[in-house]
Amino acid sequence: MLSWLQQGQSRTGAWRSALASDASLEQAIQDLDQQASLRGFGLADLAVVFVSTSFASELSRVLPLLQRRFHATHWLGCCGGGVIGVDRNGQSCELEQQPAVGLSLIRLPGAVLQPFHIDLQNLPDLDGPREPWCQLVGMSHEASVNGLLLLVDPSSSGIKDLLGGLDYAFADVPKVGGIAAPHGGVNGSLLFQDRPCTGAIGLAIGGDWTVEAVVAQGCRPIGPVFEVQEAKRNVVLRLQSNGLEATGGGQPPVGCLQEVIARLNAEDRELVRHSLFIGLASNSFSLAPASEDDFLIRTIVGVDPRNGAIAIADSVRVGQRLQFHLRDGRTSRAELQHLLEQQRQTKDTPLGAFCFACAGRGRGLYGEPDVDSSLCRTTYPQLPIGGLFCSGEIGPIHGVTHLHGFTASWSFLCPKEAGRVAEAPSTPPKG
Repeated sequence: MLSWLQQGQSRTGAWRSALASDASLEQAIQDLDQQASLRGFGLADLAVVFVSTSFASELSRVLPLLQRRFHATHWLGCCGGGVIGVDRNGQSCELEQQPAVGLSLIRLPGAVLQPFHIDLQNLPDLDGPREPWCQLVGMSHEASVNGLLLLVDPSSSGIKDLLGGLDYAFADVPKVGGIAAPHGGVNGSLLFQDRPCTGAIGLAIGGDWTVEAVVAQGCRPIGPVFEVQEAKRNVVLRLQSNGLEATGGGQPPVGCLQEVIARLNAEDRELVRHSLFIGLASNSFSLAPASEDDFLIRTIVGVDPRNGAIAIADSVRVGQRLQFHLRDGRTSRAELQHLLEQQRQTKDTPLGAFCFACAGRGRGLYGEPDVDSSLCRTTYPQLPIGGLFCSGEIGPIHGVTHLHGFTASWSFLCPKEAGRVAEAPSTPPKG
C-alpha cells in the first residue's frame, strides 16, 4: 500500500497531488483522505483523477466516492495502464499494471476554466467556420484559451479529425493529453463531473494561467534523410537520397533500410530487430539538414517483401522527408532530460505538471521504474505531478497537435504573466 501527498503553491495558485495503491477502491480513497493537508485543501477549482484499469469494473463508483471526501468545482479524469505520482517518501513513482488512484486538487484564482464533453460522432465540418469548433469546447473565441487538457476514450473514432479541428479553432494553443486504456467495462474509460463516459473530455484553460507542453518522442535517427518518391496512403513505395547509392528513380524503402543497417554497429543492428521506427518530417519537404525534433515518429506496421514497400502508422505524401529511427532507453532518457532543462531555462516555474506516458515506456523501455517522473522531479524538485500510462499520447510538434506512440507528453501549468513565477513548494509532511 502506498500513500503520499505532494504540495505546490504559487502566489495565487495551489496544487496538491496524492497517490494511493490498494486492492480495494474504498481503501485506496480512504488512504487519500487520511492525508490531513489534502483533506484541508478546501474547495478546489479543479480535481483531476487517474485510476488504473484494475478498477475498471468500478469506474462508476470512483467519482461519487471521491466527492464524498473532497470538493471541487470541476472533475475530470480517466483510467490507464498505470498511474504516475509521488510516493510516501517524496520520490517519483510510476505504478504500472497494479491498483492505483491518483488525485490532484488545484486552485487557480484568475483562471477561466471550461470543462467540455465531446461526442466524436458529431464533429463540425473541418472545411467550415471556426466558430462551431470553439463552441464545441464552450469557448466563444480562440483568444480566450491559453491551453487545452484533452482525454479521449479508446473506443472512439475520429480522433485525428478532433485534433485537426481543435488546431483549426485554437491555433498556437498547446493541447496535451492522452488516450485512456481500454477495458472490459461498459461505461467508457473517461471520468467527467460525476460519472464515466465515452467520446472525449477536457478542460479549456484561460485567464491568468497557461499550459506549456513538452513532448519527448525518445528516438534517434540512423542513416540519411530520404525523400518520398512514390507513396500510396500510408505505404511508402520508393525513396530517394543523396546519402546512399540510389538510382535516379529512387529505390524501394526496404533496400534503403538494408543499406542503412549495413553501416550500423552490432548494438544498433540488434535494436533494429525490435525498436525500429520511421520519422516523418513535420514541417518541411526539403532535403536540407534537419534536427531530430523535425520528425514525427511513427510505427512500422508492415513490410511487403514482393516490392520492398513499407507501411507505417500515418499517411505519407510524395516529396515528404523521411528518416529511419531507433528507440532505446538511453536515448529516451537523454532527450527528456534535455527538453526539461530547456523548459526550465526558458519558461516560468510551473505550479505542477501532468505526464501522459505511453504504456510502452516505464520498466519496459528503461529496465527500471520511475525514470520519466524522476527526471522531471530532478529538474523541478518537489514539483507536484500526476499522470497516466496511456494508449496514445497527445501533444504538439512544431505547433501542430499529433497523436503519438511511445511518447511522454508533459503538460506544465504555469502563471501566464511574464515574471510571475511559482513559489517553491512547502516541505511535504512525512507519513
